Amino acid sequence: MAFPFTKSKESPLWKRIRSDDSTRLRLKYDTYYHIFEHQEGTRVWKDGKEYIMLSSNDYLGLSNHPRIKEAGINAIKKWGSSTTGARLANGGRIFHQELEEKLAHFMGKEACHVFSAGYLACASAVTGFAERKDLILADKNLHSSLWSGIQLSGARCERFAHNNASHAAEILEDEEKGTNKIFVLEGVYSMEGHIAKLPSFVEIAQKYNAFIILDDAHGFGVLGEKGKGTVDHFKMTDEVDVICSSFSKSLAGAGGFVASSRDGIDYMRSHSKQTIFSAALSPASCASAQAALDIMLEEPEHAERLQKNLDRYRSILYNLELDTWESETPAIPIVLGEKEKVYYFWKALLEKGIYAIISIAPGVPPGKDLIRTAISASHTEEDLDRIEEAMVYAKSKI
Repeated sequence: MAFPFTKSKESPLWKRIRSDDSTRLRLKYDTYYHIFEHQEGTRVWKDGKEYIMLSSNDYLGLSNHPRIKEAGINAIKKWGSSTTGARLANGGRIFHQELEEKLAHFMGKEACHVFSAGYLACASAVTGFAERKDLILADKNLHSSLWSGIQLSGARCERFAHNNASHAAEILEDEEKGTNKIFVLEGVYSMEGHIAKLPSFVEIAQKYNAFIILDDAHGFGVLGEKGKGTVDHFKMTDEVDVICSSFSKSLAGAGGFVASSRDGIDYMRSHSKQTIFSAALSPASCASAQAALDIMLEEPEHAERLQKNLDRYRSILYNLELDTWESETPAIPIVLGEKEKVYYFWKALLEKGIYAIISIAPGVPPGKDLIRTAISASHTEEDLDRIEEAMVYAKSKI
C-alpha cells in the first residue's frame, strides 16, 4: 500500500492546546508540577537546593514511619504489586476486607469500601447515592472530587454560601417535600482550614429529612478522639449518613474510603461506576494504610506534636499580622488578596528555602488569592525557625 508524502491535516484541537493562556502562564511562572530529586523528612531537594516542605498534607508526619514502610514491603512480597483489576471483575482480597472492617469500626459505621484514590472515593460517595431526580445542596467551596461526583450523578444542584447553614435552609424552604435532598459537605475545608458547622447542618437535615455526605479527608487523623474526624469531634457519627476520606493526608499513603451502613455500602457498590470499574487498591497501599491506622491508635505523640507545631506556627503568622482566613486546623492559608502579591510572596519563600503552593482565583473566591500552607508533626524546631525567618522576609517583599 502506498503512503502519501504530504502531511495529513491536523485536528483543530491542537490550535486550542497550543494557544491556551492558562498553560502558557503556568509554564511562564513555573508555579506548579515541580520535581524533587530527593526527600528526607520535611526536607526536599530540587536542582540541588534544599527546601522545607510547607504544603504537604502529611499532618501526623507518618510518611517515613518504619512500621508503615515495612508493612508495604511485606505486602508486596506476599501479594505482588497489584490485583490487576476491579473488584467486581476479579474479586477483592482478604487485605481489602481486613482494612475495611478496621476502618468501619474506627469510624463507628457498619461497613466501608476502599478505593485506589481519595478522589475516586469522594466522587463515589456522591455518584453512589445521588440520582437525576434528587436535589443536592452543596457548599460552594467543595473540593473538585465532590463536584465531579455531583456532575456525574446528574442530580440537580443548588449551591449555598460557604459553611452557611441558614442559606441552605432558605433554599430548602421552597422545595417539594417528596424530593430526595442530599447535603454534600466537607468536614474540614482544605483551602480555608475551616471546620464545617456540622451541628447546624444536621439540624436542618433532620427537619427536611435530608441525607448527609461528608468528605473528611482533612479532618480524619486531626479532629476527634484518636483522630476519628469531624463527626466524632461533634459527636454526630450517627447523624451523618456517609463519610468519605483519603489515605494521602494523616495516613500518609495513597487511596481512600467510603464508610456508611451495610445497606449504604452495598447500594454504592451496585450504583457507583467509579466503584464498579476502578482498579482495586494495591496490596502495599492497603497494608500501609492499616499500619498507619494502628499507629494513630497506639502512638498519640504524633497528634500531640502536631498540635505543638501548629500553636507555634499560628503565633508566627499572627505576630506578622498575616491573614489566615480564620483557619482552625493544620491547613492554613495566607490570604494576600492579589495575584501579584501571592506570586512575589511565594518567590520570596522559595528564595529562603521554603516550599509552599499558590492558589488564585478562580480556584479560590475573588479577593482571596493565597499561599496554601500546612503544618506537620514532622516539622522540627529548626524547621519552624527557618519558616519564621522566611515569612518575615516574604512579607517585606510585598
